[in-house]
Amino acid sequence: MRFGRIWIPRFCEVKTVLLEEAHKSRYSVHPGATKMYRDLKANYWWPGMKRDIVKYVAKCLTCSQVKAEHQKPYGESQPLRIPVWKWEELTMDLVTKLPRTKKGHDTIWVIVDRLKKSAHFLPIKEAYSSGKMAETYMNEIISRHGVPVSIVSDRDTRLTSRYWQKFHESVGTKLHISTAYHPQTDGQSERTIQTLVDMLRACALDFGGSWDDHLPLVEFSYNNSYHSVGQRELAPSDLIAVTNEKIEVIRARLKAAQDRQKAYADKRRRPIGFRVRDYVLLKVSPWKGIICFRKHGKLGPHYIGPFKILDRVGKVAYRLELPPTLDGIHSTFHVSQLRKCLADETTLVPLDDIELDEGLNYVARPIAIKDAKVKNLRNKAVKQVLVQWQHRKGSELTWESEDEMRRYYPFLFGVKEEGSNSKKTEGSQDRGKSSA
Repeated sequence: MRFGRIWIPRFCEVKTVLLEEAHKSRYSVHPGATKMYRDLKANYWWPGMKRDIVKYVAKCLTCSQVKAEHQKPYGESQPLRIPVWKWEELTMDLVTKLPRTKKGHDTIWVIVDRLKKSAHFLPIKEAYSSGKMAETYMNEIISRHGVPVSIVSDRDTRLTSRYWQKFHESVGTKLHISTAYHPQTDGQSERTIQTLVDMLRACALDFGGSWDDHLPLVEFSYNNSYHSVGQRELAPSDLIAVTNEKIEVIRARLKAAQDRQKAYADKRRRPIGFRVRDYVLLKVSPWKGIICFRKHGKLGPHYIGPFKILDRVGKVAYRLELPPTLDGIHSTFHVSQLRKCLADETTLVPLDDIELDEGLNYVARPIAIKDAKVKNLRNKAVKQVLVQWQHRKGSELTWESEDEMRRYYPFLFGVKEEGSNSKKTEGSQDRGKSSA
C-alpha cells in the first residue's frame, strides 16, 4: 500500500489489465487521460502513473478514430502569389444542383479575376462535357480578356479531365488544382459563390422568375460594387487602358489584404507535425450528403486509417499510401485533413466495413420504397416513405421525407431524371455546392 492506495508494480501484467479495463471496458468507454487518471488514482498507484495513462490514451486507435479534433489545425496559411495584370490569373468554381430553368440551365460557372476581383457568372448545364466547357470558356473569357497565365480551381472532374488539361496546355495556361477536400485553396471563388447565391435568392424573392434571367444583372451589380482591393469594374478610368500606376496600387492593396488574412489565420493554426514515413489518420465526413445517415452517420468514425506518408507535396500537403479500396480518391491531402496516429501502425481500421465515395463520404444506396405514411406535426402533415438502403454492412430500413427522396432519388418512384442516367442517380451522393 502507498498513500492508502494499492501499489502496482510498474512492469507487470496487472498494470496492463488495469489500463485496459479503465479505458476500453463497457463501464468506462474510452475516457480522456485526465478522467481516467482520476478514476484510477482513487484506488491504485505506481511510479509514473499519470505519464503512462497519457501515453496509453494517446496510442488508442479507437479514440483517435472517433473523437473530434479540438486543437488548432495544422499548417500555416500559404497565400497565392499576387497577379501582375488584370485577368492574368483566374480562379473558377461551379455552383451545381440549382433548380433547372426553362432554358435547361442547372449550374453556374463562376470565373473570378484574382487581381481586380471582377467576375463572370456563366449559366451552363451540369451535363456539359469538357469539350463544351472549353468552347464556352473560349467564347466568354478568352475572347474578352485574352489567355490567362494560370487558373486555380478545385478537383471537379470537368476541371481536371485530360481534355481540359490538354486544352490549356495548348494555349499556354497553367492549371493549379487544389488538394483534395481543402476548399480554402480557392477561397476567393468560394466567397464569391456565397455572395452570388445570396444575390440570386434576393432576386428570386423580389422579382420571381428563373434564376438565369437575373444572372446578367447580378453580374453587373457584383462587378460594380466595392471590393476591399481592386476597383469598380465599370469605373470611368477603365474605359481606357488601365495605367501601370493604378495596377501597382491594386497590387499593394492586395498584398496588404493577404498579409492581414495570413496573420489572422496563422493565429488559429499550429506548425506541421508530420514527417515522411509517419502514419496518419484521414478525416472523413460521416453525415455529409447522405439522407440515410442522418442518424447513423453521426456515430461513424471521424477518421480512417492509419495510412503511411509517402511524400511531402509543397509546404502544407502530403501524399498518402492508400489501399486499393480507396483507389478512386486523390492521394494528396492538406495537413488539416490529417491527424497524427501514435497507435500501432499494423492495427488498421477495417475498411471492408466502410464504403466511401470520392468525396470521402459514407455511401448508402436506396433500393426500394417499402411503405408510406403521413406524419402529423403541430402545423402540418409530412409525407414519409420507408426506404430500403444497401451498403456493405447489409440492408437497412429507415423512414425518410418523401419530398427529399423524390428530389434526390426520383428513380425510386418510376421517374427518370432528365439529362442523367440511373447509374449516376443511384450512386450520386455528392450534391456539389448547392444553393443551400
